[in-house]
Amino acid sequence: MQKRRRNYRSGRKIKNTLEQRSVKYIKIGLIVLAVVVIAAGIIKLVGSGVFRSDKYVEKTGAAIDACRPDMEVALLTVNPYSRPGQETERITGIVIHYTANPGSGAMANRDYFEGLKDSHETNASSHFVVGLNGEVVQCIPTWEVAYASNGRNKDTVSIECCHPDESGVFDKDTYNSMVELTAWLCLKFDLNEKDVIRHYDVSGKNCPKHFVEDENAWDQFRKDVKKQLKKIK
Repeated sequence: MQKRRRNYRSGRKIKNTLEQRSVKYIKIGLIVLAVVVIAAGIIKLVGSGVFRSDKYVEKTGAAIDACRPDMEVALLTVNPYSRPGQETERITGIVIHYTANPGSGAMANRDYFEGLKDSHETNASSHFVVGLNGEVVQCIPTWEVAYASNGRNKDTVSIECCHPDESGVFDKDTYNSMVELTAWLCLKFDLNEKDVIRHYDVSGKNCPKHFVEDENAWDQFRKDVKKQLKKIK
């Protein structure tokens, strides 16, 4: 009788062990399946040349990279005053600004934005700054918000542009880099020259001064962006 009980208990123990193993293997199988599905999704997105998050979408790949202007990436420290670290929504526009700081260069303006984390003077920044010699400095990733364009911060990329004097007119090197950078961003976010706007168009601010006070110059800039887009597409 005792032997039978031992055999019964032993059989039940074996059965429980097998059930536990089955559950374990099922869990492992589900995890593997989830990894495969996620990996397939990533491969599909990479293969299609599109980078996506919950809201942000951009075109990627060798063709896009080949059109990227030369630039120095000098990202700001994440802080509440110039780089909040908030994710953008889908980018629907490129906003052009001017520094309103005659004679200052791209890195000087970038450093001003960086210094706001300590001075707490205001909230201000830009994704890119184009300098007096046409140099481009990136301050914030395009998938993060910059404090530049008021109510359009979440769905636009901002370009701050340097100018030599109070007139706000851009030097040739600055202008050419502005066109190249704007066209590349349009390509990256599947936009066109009509999606390029001035800070003025968002808030009514006299920015960029030259393009607000001279509508012909603004129209020409958009035309030049359109020409550049045709070159790089």
